[in-house]
Amino acid sequence: MLLGALLGLSVYLPLAAGQLSLATPAFYAVGGTLAALLSTRWSALGATASGGFPVPSLLLELVLGGLLAGLLALLVGRLVLRLQGIYLAIATIALVEIVRVAILNLPFTGGAVGIFAIPQPFATAAGYLLPALALLALAGWVCQRLEGMPLGRAMAAIRDDELAARCMGIDTTGAKLTAFVLSAVLAGSTGALAAHFLNTWNARQGSFDASITTLAFVILGGSRTWLGPVVGGLLLTALPELLRPVGDVRLVLFGLVILLGPVLAPQGLITPGLLERLGRWGEGGKP
Repeated sequence: MLLGALLGLSVYLPLAAGQLSLATPAFYAVGGTLAALLSTRWSALGATASGGFPVPSLLLELVLGGLLAGLLALLVGRLVLRLQGIYLAIATIALVEIVRVAILNLPFTGGAVGIFAIPQPFATAAGYLLPALALLALAGWVCQRLEGMPLGRAMAAIRDDELAARCMGIDTTGAKLTAFVLSAVLAGSTGALAAHFLNTWNARQGSFDASITTLAFVILGGSRTWLGPVVGGLLLTALPELLRPVGDVRLVLFGLVILLGPVLAPQGLITPGLLERLGRWGEGGKP
């Protein structure tokens, strides 16, 4: 659920600048592949199995995974961000496929089998809660700070009307590229953590299906505030497991939730107006 919330935030960042980017799974796959390689091929740099003190090596992997994904975003961002709307979405889907095929065919990534027996620095799944929560808290804090910074205001202006923002002197190219790179850094770091949690990694982790799933997190949760993708990621990741007792019908119910969500809540479950009303209610006023 926490990994889903992180990926939802990664999709949200370009959307906050009016860019429909579906490249998150590509950067997620890059970060996870790097972490898998570091921990299995170059164990001096990667996180090892439980029993030691895994925080420094795991933190190094998170940083390196984020930096590599951010570098890739910086290299391709100026090219793909010239496009807008559905054309940008198609271009970023192409990037996802290019990365997937590259990971599938590189000689040191294990091909279709992938990289397995990745060391798990925490003995239990619960051990990953703390680093995942810490990463989510850091990402949420950055998104919250962005809203009051010149960069965040520039992103909001571009989302509302890019032409008007450009006429007002805003560096629209720089703001869009920054949002794209921040999205990649977050997805790459998330992938590095996910590789250890899952214990195995292959090209299927970054696929077109993942692009649609992560976009659904934002659509259901809401794209006007950073809390929306977090809520959407938590709910849509947990829902298939909660519906498991009903058998195969769970897939139909899951699809209905994704279908009816935008119909019943076109702006998502979490909107700025809802947060304002909750804030007034918390202060003792009328909700």
